[in-house]
Amino acid sequence: MKLLFDANLSRRIIPLLVDLFPNSAHVSEFGLDGQTPDHLIFECGRENGFTIVTADSDFLELVNRFGIPPKIVRLDRMDYSTKAAEEVIRRNAIALA
Repeated sequence: MKLLFDANLSRRIIPLLVDLFPNSAHVSEFGLDGQTPDHLIFECGRENGFTIVTADSDFLELVNRFGIPPKIVRLDRMDYSTKAAEEVIRRNAIALA
């Protein structure tokens, strides 16, 4: 399983999780950023076989409209550090996979 981290999460999280989720990426690696419409990030995830990790609830609406893939992991109330986000993902790695 490989994760695609949305622009609202730091790209610094990728090396912290490479042992669990190799080949993961940040949207910036695809030339996407915080101004990119969510549906384009959704399509990037779909076309490249990613599960999208985001703090944005709009992606859940896209799944309801277009179905999966990609799967979406939403980090609710994501106003904490990259280290805290890493810990949440690690604690839930089995459920994510």
